[in-house]
Amino acid sequence: MRTAYQYRLRLTKQQQATVDKWIELCRSQYNYRLAERFNWWEQNRCDVNACPLVCHLPELKDRPDFYSQKRDLVNTKKLFPQYKEIPSHSLQDVIARVEKSFERWLKGDGNGKRSGKPRFKGVGRYRSITFPDPVKSQHIKGRFIQLPKIGELKMILHRPLPDGFKVKTSTIVKKVDGYYITLSLQDDSVPDVTPETPTWENTIGIDMGLKSFLVTDSGEEVEIPQPYRKAEKRLKKLQRSLSRKKKGSNRRKQGIKRVAKAHLKVANQRKDFHYKTVKKLLSQGKNVAHEKLNIRGIARTRLAKSTHDAGWGQFLQILSIKAERAGLLAIAVNPNGTSQNCSGCGVKVTKTLSDRIHSCCECGLTIDRDHNAAINIKYLAVGHSVNKAQVTSYGIPGVTEKPALYACRMSVGSMSLERSLHFTQVGNSNSISNKKMVFVPES
Repeated sequence: MRTAYQYRLRLTKQQQATVDKWIELCRSQYNYRLAERFNWWEQNRCDVNACPLVCHLPELKDRPDFYSQKRDLVNTKKLFPQYKEIPSHSLQDVIARVEKSFERWLKGDGNGKRSGKPRFKGVGRYRSITFPDPVKSQHIKGRFIQLPKIGELKMILHRPLPDGFKVKTSTIVKKVDGYYITLSLQDDSVPDVTPETPTWENTIGIDMGLKSFLVTDSGEEVEIPQPYRKAEKRLKKLQRSLSRKKKGSNRRKQGIKRVAKAHLKVANQRKDFHYKTVKKLLSQGKNVAHEKLNIRGIARTRLAKSTHDAGWGQFLQILSIKAERAGLLAIAVNPNGTSQNCSGCGVKVTKTLSDRIHSCCECGLTIDRDHNAAINIKYLAVGHSVNKAQVTSYGIPGVTEKPALYACRMSVGSMSLERSLHFTQVGNSNSISNKKMVFVPES
C-alpha cells in the first residue's frame, strides 16, 4: 500500500535560505534541460512529406534523453560549483521531470492522452525539491527528520506516522504560507482489497451539479459551499490594490503575497470540503457511481466560474483514490440521457437547464431533476440501461425488484391470471399520483 502524508516545516533562517537557493538552482537546471530538448526537436523535425530523388540529408543529432542528460550533470558541476551543494539524486529528479513532461507532450501518457507543450518555469513557478532516496527509521526522531546535505528539519506532527510504513521519498514544497514536506509511505504487508461487483444494494448513485454539489439516489443533497464566490469581494479589493503598486517594488511583492494567501485559503477550503464529502460517501461501505463529465467543455461556457469554484475534477480524483484504498469502486458512467430519461419508466422527458423538476406524463413520477438523474446513474452503474431495467416481460414499465404488497385476480373471459401489484413510493407525498404501480405476473 502506498500513501502520502504532508506536514508543515519549522525551518531556521539558514535552512530557509538553503532551500530557496536549491529550488532556484533546480529551476535553472529544469529550463536548461528543457531547452536542450526543444533545440533537438526544432533541428531534427521536418514538415516536408516529399523530396527529390537526389538530396542531401544532414546527420541527425543525438536525441537528449534521461540518461544522456544525467551523465552531463558532471560537466554542469564543473562549470557551476554551486550545484555540488545539491544532492545528486535531487538533480536527477529534475531531469526526470523534464523527461516526463516532454514525453507526455510527444507521445502521451499510458492512456494515450497527450499533454500540452511544456513551458519554461519563471521565477516562483518551480516550488519543490525531491529527495528520492528512502529515509531510514533512525533518521526520524520524533518531530525531526534528517535529509541529506541539509540536516535535521523540524516537522509539526499533527498526526503520527503510521506503524509499519517506510518512507520511500520526501519532497519539500514551498507555498506562500510556509514550507511543507510530503512523505511518500509504503507498507507491503497491507493486502489489496478486491472490490465487489456493483449491484443495486452495494452502489450509490450521485449526480453533481451547481444548484447542489451532489444529490444521491436516495434524495440526500449536499450543499455547495462556493468558497471563491464568498471570497470574491475581498480578492477584488486585494487585486485592485496590487495593480496600483509599482513593478519591482517591495510593496508590490507584499501585495503579491497577500493575494496569493487569499487564493490559497480558497483552495484549502475547497479541498477540505471535498475530503469531508468523500469520507461521508465512502463511510457507507458502498461503491459510488458518478457521471463521466466533460469538465473542460463545461468550463468554456458561461458557467465557467461556478464550475471551477465547485472543483468537480479535484473531487472525482480524490474519490477514485480514496475508494481504491477502501476496497471500493468509483464508477464513471455515460451521462447521456441521465437527466432527460425518466427513472420510473424510461420515457424521455425533454427538459431545459432551467427546469429543475422532473415530471413524467407516462407514469406520473414527479421528483427533483437531480434526484432523477442520480437514480438513472445508479441503474447504469449496475450494468443495464434505464429502459431495459424498467421494462417487464409484458412490456409494462416499472421496477420489479420490490416484493408484492397486494395481489389481485384478473379474469379475462375464461382465463384467470394471478398478478402482483407493486407500489414503490417516490418523494415525500402519499398521493397515488406520486406512486408507481407495477403489475408483474407470478410464476
